[in-house]
Amino acid sequence: MSLDDATRQQISDLVGQNRVMLFMKGDRTAPQCGFSARVIDILEGYGTDYETLDVLSNPAVREGIKVYSSWPTIPQLYVSGEFVGGCDIITEMHGTGELFGALGVEPPAEVVPEIHLTAEAAEALQQAASRTGDPDQHLHLAVGRNFQSTLSMAPQSPMDVVVEASGVTIMVDRMSAARADGIRISLVDTAQGRGFKVDNPNAPSMNELSVQELSRWIESGESFELVDVRTPSEFETARLERAQLLDESLYQRLQSLPRDTRLVFICHHGPRGVNAAEQFLGLGFTDVHNVTGGIDAWSVEIDPAVPQY
Repeated sequence: MSLDDATRQQISDLVGQNRVMLFMKGDRTAPQCGFSARVIDILEGYGTDYETLDVLSNPAVREGIKVYSSWPTIPQLYVSGEFVGGCDIITEMHGTGELFGALGVEPPAEVVPEIHLTAEAAEALQQAASRTGDPDQHLHLAVGRNFQSTLSMAPQSPMDVVVEASGVTIMVDRMSAARADGIRISLVDTAQGRGFKVDNPNAPSMNELSVQELSRWIESGESFELVDVRTPSEFETARLERAQLLDESLYQRLQSLPRDTRLVFICHHGPRGVNAAEQFLGLGFTDVHNVTGGIDAWSVEIDPAVPQY
């Protein structure tokens, strides 16, 4: 396949104008294939700025990028004008630590986290590790950016920090180590049988915000996103001037924001705000608030001009 001049120029401009450029299926907030999602998940962990192009919405680039790079698959990552690789190579470089240098990012300080196991959990983990029968397989703990924890068996990598906890050897990847410090793992009964429960003291939690405090934030010009999670008809009936109604467009914009952006959710009386706040905590946001009593409390305690309904 040949590459026409217009498409070649478009690709060259994107690669030249963006230090870190990812050609992928979908975009960073909604990847459309598992390989693209994997690379996005890796890049997000490094905290570097990067741009993406959805090849599904640009058929010429979708085929042209394969010719441009002489690489047959997508996603494709470029850094400082140079082709780095696809999903497998990026995953390998992430595991070996080479991706720090490629992205120009300083590696995090090596932290050896303190992990606490109950006696039952320690015994169960030792048994699970011994059942593999493969000395190259080791117990791994990973804590994602959204503080979801996973336990798995995998070979040790250069990026692993070795932790001894109650006689159990656990590998924690260096990117997870600070988030894993202080974790407590226990064995509990669930509807699906016995399983591991991970309690993480580092996980962010939702904060309740009074309408008085919200009023002070607004008056003082504090930086935050005020998100109204009611229905459009409720929003038309009564609203705060600064509030934005949560629709698909706003949802996509919020997902693209830095995870330390302060988010404040408001509904009619409070419960829907709690649900929305918990959803965004699950997406990795760390400064999340719900307005106690919702807009009804605002009408009663702050501004009677906002209608009650």
